[in-house]
Amino acid sequence: MSGFTAFPYGIFMTTDQLQLPLPPRPAEAHALEIARDLPGERIICTSIGRAQAARVLSSERPAACVNVWFLDLYRLERAYADAQAESGASPPSVVFSCVPDMPPGPFDLAVLPFAKDGEAELTRDILQQALAELRIGGQMVAAIDNPRDKWLREQLAATGETVRVREGAGEKPETICYVVTKTREPAKLRDFSCEITFRDRERLLKAESRPGVFAHRRIDPGARHLLNAVDIGPDTHMLDIGCGSGCVAIGIAARDPSVRVHAIDSSARAVECTRKGAELNGLANITVALEAEGRVPDPGNYDLVLANPPYYADFRIAGMFVDAAWNALAPGGTLLVVTKQPTWYFENLPERWSDVAQELVKRYHLIEAVKPG
Repeated sequence: MSGFTAFPYGIFMTTDQLQLPLPPRPAEAHALEIARDLPGERIICTSIGRAQAARVLSSERPAACVNVWFLDLYRLERAYADAQAESGASPPSVVFSCVPDMPPGPFDLAVLPFAKDGEAELTRDILQQALAELRIGGQMVAAIDNPRDKWLREQLAATGETVRVREGAGEKPETICYVVTKTREPAKLRDFSCEITFRDRERLLKAESRPGVFAHRRIDPGARHLLNAVDIGPDTHMLDIGCGSGCVAIGIAARDPSVRVHAIDSSARAVECTRKGAELNGLANITVALEAEGRVPDPGNYDLVLANPPYYADFRIAGMFVDAAWNALAPGGTLLVVTKQPTWYFENLPERWSDVAQELVKRYHLIEAVKPG
């Protein structure tokens, strides 16, 4: 069975993505090693790489339905491109999904690799969803790149099911793996979402937050500084890149119903949260889209772009945000970025942008730039 879900546009591959596939990260390789010896025709996988475990299981079990679930569209696109390159002209045999929650089961087998520096609440959420979607008698394989792990084992033991340990190979193993067989339905499922209340100007507003969404359970200080820095005029067409839980988009849209706000994020949960936040506040002037390449409707016609880019990945993501802002803005439009690391922006923005300026507010730098007319 093959498929591709949750977004309406095609996959884009670059030349380097057509080279030899990347090997799986250690935790995913260990989870795959254990899963290959377990039965199952309906399989759900997550990935901390490029869906290598799902792809191997699908190739070894042609009659099986193997699903791989990503929360982030950019990571899914990279994994899909690898799978497409590996399969040649044929579409990948794995079902790729980028949706806020695990695709519905029942599954016979769940394969879940985790990184030791992952978000704890998100890990708990994924474990709970996987166990809930397994059939009775189904098995869950969970591996982590910490051979001295105790925390993941404790989370699995808290389900009340028996936890079997599969240690990593070699004198100095990099990973440890656990296997759990579901014997009964969970008595209670925890709701990991929360509602944030924050003030913008004179209005109290609400936002939805979930594990894996930036920033869970709070309004990020950078988002607060963006809101405080912006004075919005009537009929402004504004873009929020990397909207997270949607606090910035919600705050701006609530100031004036004539303002049009479009919010994008590569996280399926962020898009869901922003959409729910718009509903919570009765805001009809917000549109939201799942987007990893920065594409927007009506490019070249936005007046203002706001962004709070992450600092990791050697500013690759910041570069994508800036390029997306350039394509979205009308001539004379303004980009406003909040960051703690301004050097990259001052080294790169003046090449194309004009009137590049900054303001320091409580350890955060507000970078403003104008697209030349």
